[in-house]
Amino acid sequence: MRRHTDYALARRAVLSDLRRGAVARNDVCDAHPELLRAARHVGDPAPHDCPVCDGHHLRYVSYVYGERLREANGRCIVHPRELEKLGETHDEFARYVVEVCPDCGWNFLTRRELHGKRHEPGGLAPQKRPAVQLWQV
Repeated sequence: MRRHTDYALARRAVLSDLRRGAVARNDVCDAHPELLRAARHVGDPAPHDCPVCDGHHLRYVSYVYGERLREANGRCIVHPRELEKLGETHDEFARYVVEVCPDCGWNFLTRRELHGKRHEPGGLAPQKRPAVQLWQV
């Protein structure tokens, strides 16, 4: 199992706040135009409808970030093979999956995953940090 963080509880809380009026729709349906474009053209279809407008076009858009990704840092992942290639050549990077509705602008970070050689079964051992001594006697 890949190391990941799932934001389902936070998503549920935001949607609950929206339904009871504690948060305005404009505050949760504020997707950046580039994110909307990515959702329309390269996003993967979600298995459910938009939780805000019930639209059928909900998409998942993936981005990768990592210290050593160079030109790939911040790039939108279009095909699963791209993620595999990055994993084969880099020790560690993160994939962020954003749920986006191109109809109403709803967007929410749903998942963060760690990828790369370090996170493959039998992969690299974690880098050891030098012990820090707080007190010298």
